[in-house]
Amino acid sequence: MVTKPPTNFSASEVRSRAVLDQIEKERAATDAKTARLKALRLAKEAEEKAKAAQNPPPAKPRTKRIT
Repeated sequence: MVTKPPTNFSASEVRSRAVLDQIEKERAATDAKTARLKALRLAKEAEEKAKAAQNPPPAKPRTKRIT
């Protein structure tokens, strides 16, 4: 015989579930923001790397040694 879980919860169980749901939503929002910022940073670094490869910095002039 299959029993159904209780449909009435105590007030503390309801509050606990609400807090856990809120924490989960905040964690998901933080993870999404982190992923978005990481993608932007990686794109920026790739752009800078391509730009640096296209325009290498000028070579430093050699200094003469005094002997």
